[in-house]
Amino acid sequence: MNLNGHSSYYQAFIKKDGCGFLVSVLRSFEHLVFDRTLEKSTNHFEFFVPQGNEETFLALMDFFTSEGIVLKLEKKPNRLSDPHEPV
Repeated sequence: MNLNGHSSYYQAFIKKDGCGFLVSVLRSFEHLVFDRTLEKSTNHFEFFVPQGNEETFLALMDFFTSEGIVLKLEKKPNRLSDPHEPV
């Protein structure tokens, strides 16, 4: 999966007791998304989504939001496109 400027980039806050479930569901879809925890204490995650997978990713995130697992989801500029951002 190419994670540079060819992916959409999202950050989300996840309800603590839903993190494991959310990550396991996302990983059950091969190559749907790359997820990483940005800040463990606040359950702040980042997601790199290949452009062809964005519709499926957003549908899943809508479901998780409606279930109260995703507390906030925000699309941002892909931080890997900025050479000054740490990897």
